[in-house]
Amino acid sequence: MNNQFLFETISEMILSIPNGSRLLGLDVGTKTIGLAVSDSNCKVAVAIDTIRRTKFKTDIKQLNKIIENRSIGGLVIGLPISMDGTEGPACQSVRQFGFNLINEIKIGIAFWDERLSTSAVERFLTSEADMTRKRRARIVDKLAATYILQGAIDSLAK
Repeated sequence: MNNQFLFETISEMILSIPNGSRLLGLDVGTKTIGLAVSDSNCKVAVAIDTIRRTKFKTDIKQLNKIIENRSIGGLVIGLPISMDGTEGPACQSVRQFGFNLINEIKIGIAFWDERLSTSAVERFLTSEADMTRKRRARIVDKLAATYILQGAIDSLAK
């Protein structure tokens, strides 16, 4: 594993990216990867897409296109830590995805505690936006990625 691209914190990673680069937030699930991108000042996150997962190499190709086309300088990967602070199988799977990604994509990666991101987005879409289950299913992953990335960005201001 290439540790030069793995950062302990978002603030460490942000120092390594070129000026004007954006961050790409990932909500990695077993079936999909939700995507969100920051502005070039790394202040605001916006949902952009969802990748339907197939083979790792195919997923990487899609991510590489986005990284190149959107001037991405770093990745923020949501880590599904349990409510009690432990890391279960889902968390280990996401970490492994990130470690595999480091060997393929040569930009900084930092993990971000995403506890409750998907459920917070689902709650909002159900109660506030009053969306149907089918419509929610199509957008929840990229909105969860936005929630993750915005949380990481907001931590930089503190």
